[in-house]
Amino acid sequence: MFRDIDRYLVEGDVLVVNLSATRPSAFRIPLPGMRSGVVHFSNKIRDRQWLIEIREIAGSKTIRWKKGKEGLAFQLPEEASITLKKRFYGDREQLNLWIAEFHSKKEQETFMAEYAQPIQYDKINESYPLDYYQTFFSVRPGSAEMPSAGRPFTQDVVENLLRKGVVFARILLHTGVSSLEEDEVPYPEYMELEENAASIINNAKREGRRIIAVGTTAVRAVESAVDEEDKVVPYKGNTDLFIGSDYRMKIIDGVLTGFHEPRASHLHMLQSLAGFEHIERAYQTAIASEYYWHQFGDMHLILPAQ
Repeated sequence: MFRDIDRYLVEGDVLVVNLSATRPSAFRIPLPGMRSGVVHFSNKIRDRQWLIEIREIAGSKTIRWKKGKEGLAFQLPEEASITLKKRFYGDREQLNLWIAEFHSKKEQETFMAEYAQPIQYDKINESYPLDYYQTFFSVRPGSAEMPSAGRPFTQDVVENLLRKGVVFARILLHTGVSSLEEDEVPYPEYMELEENAASIINNAKREGRRIIAVGTTAVRAVESAVDEEDKVVPYKGNTDLFIGSDYRMKIIDGVLTGFHEPRASHLHMLQSLAGFEHIERAYQTAIASEYYWHQFGDMHLILPAQ
């Protein structure tokens, strides 16, 4: 059980946790042809420009809608609207991300807080309050989707880890939409890693202690802030780092994460850390044991061999 995670960690281990909180980012919209859809606001690019994904509602789940065209507009509440400007990936139609212009009479974050819902892909006929999409570490709103590896932590779990001598390093990475289902390369996401976190990680690394990321977001943030001497340095801005299966981890030794789709880019990241065979065995065990996938699913702790 997750409450026993302290049994697998030792004094001096560093857990890197993401302080990002989830914001409501989904709006129901009508699609051409009398179909129902939903727009997911992923990442803010500049003042009125956002990276968005449009999905069609199919029964109790959503699927990719790939019929978008430049100039197509969709109405939102209170005469607000979004207009598709251009595909983010140019002529690639795998992940159907668009750069869109968002118009609202109200301040954007205020409007979204009033009218948007948390992003859901399955069981969309059931709604959950925004609190369900936060983690123990959620402080700064900005993620389109929950950095879900932090969700099972509780006050008791954290206190047990602190008593054992486990150290926490805090980073920030605002996640975009997580529907990277077809081997797409992740898009840029905003992150911050401050001097205090860099010092904690560098000192632990120098002393041979383990750096364990709570979530793939923490992996991406830490590995993005590494200089030419393989030291972590303060960093503030977007990261476009792609950690493929052949990437060599410079800092991260282990990760706590959920379970990912067979062709998700996050799975390649796990393979770079532990190798294809190990991840394959772990996933076959999870399937046989009927573990749960996705946001509210079970956790997968990957640690280096002793």
